[in-house]
Amino acid sequence: MTDAAAGGERALAIAVVQSAPGADTAANLAAMRRDATAAVAAGARLVVFPEYSHYFTPRLGPDWVEAAEPLDGPFATAVAGIATDLGVAVVAGMLERVESGRRFSNTLLAVDGAGERVAVYRKIHLYDAFGARESEYAAPGPIEPPELFAVDGVAVALQTCYDLRFPEVTRRLVDAGAELVLVPSEWVPGPLKIAHWRTLLAARAIENTVFVAAADHAPPGGVGTSVIVDPAGVELAALGDEPGVAVASLAMARLDEVRRVNPALALRRFIVVPRPVA
Repeated sequence: MTDAAAGGERALAIAVVQSAPGADTAANLAAMRRDATAAVAAGARLVVFPEYSHYFTPRLGPDWVEAAEPLDGPFATAVAGIATDLGVAVVAGMLERVESGRRFSNTLLAVDGAGERVAVYRKIHLYDAFGARESEYAAPGPIEPPELFAVDGVAVALQTCYDLRFPEVTRRLVDAGAELVLVPSEWVPGPLKIAHWRTLLAARAIENTVFVAAADHAPPGGVGTSVIVDPAGVELAALGDEPGVAVASLAMARLDEVRRVNPALALRRFIVVPRPVA
């Protein structure tokens, strides 16, 4: 427990892990355990891994569908084991098997320090952009009420990678009560992509006056630069190109202060509603 938490002020120490998952799920899990252990040694109470931590290759293909597992499968069970052994909450991206068997769901799994599943998020906006076609093998997630979960009294919500380009996704999470939004990602490298990544993460934090923590793949799979941003857009911790772990303590008094000075959420005149899909 931090001194602030002991004094009655809410705070949460969070780690974002920047890694380079591959096609060997056992090796990915071994690296996750190693990185989570390092994060906990640095004081983290919530450890966030990237999108596709379960399985990743440079080119999306049928092997990804074959690698998909149910939510109670070996990968999810192993993630729960890491959380239980270390006594911390863990969030990681996995390939979830869907009923049709022709595609997978790009899913985020959140478990608490007892290894219990506390939230699931299935990526809503698939990466059919910049020449990619994620929807050829991945099924879009349903639009459902956000599943928030609490870590040390802080309300946490989930979204994934390309969702970041749609500001209404984060706004909807904040409307549901999120104080911290996690963005596990595999942000594909390319011209201006690092600039987009950093700008959008800061924008989502500023416009929603919310903490944002993003865990990306290290190059070449992603652009790296995993980051933790405060509600005013200030970077609290960040990584460069190499795999690693970044830890920051989030003081909820800072959230209250920013929202008092900038009451944009209270002053806005529009709400977010789902768009019907034909």
